Amino acid sequence: MTDAERCLWKCLRARRFAGEKFRRQEPIGPYIVDFVSHSARLIIELDGGQHATLVNYDDQRTQWLNGRGYRVIRYWNNTVLTETDSVLEAIALALIPPLPNPPPQGGGLGRGVV
Repeated sequence: MTDAERCLWKCLRARRFAGEKFRRQEPIGPYIVDFVSHSARLIIELDGGQHATLVNYDDQRTQWLNGRGYRVIRYWNNTVLTETDSVLEAIALALIPPLPNPPPQGGGLGRGVV
């Protein structure tokens, strides 16, 4: 594991973070993801400098994982090491299920917006 992965894993392992079960280096289809919560359908990827040249590969990988119902969030290794609290706050927000769509505005069915 990289230093950034070790740092984040200390916070995520053993249901320490929001009571959520995370796994690390988990195979999903043809890919191995850094961290995943299957119940939240959330994948966390940590990227080093080599990923600056792998943008197309990362995009295809993310699209494939999104197509299987996972949300993928990515952080640079340096960000995890220098802004750990901010990264953890963002992960906590990503764990909150989306709200259902609000009812349409306008006061009733069959009425268009004027």
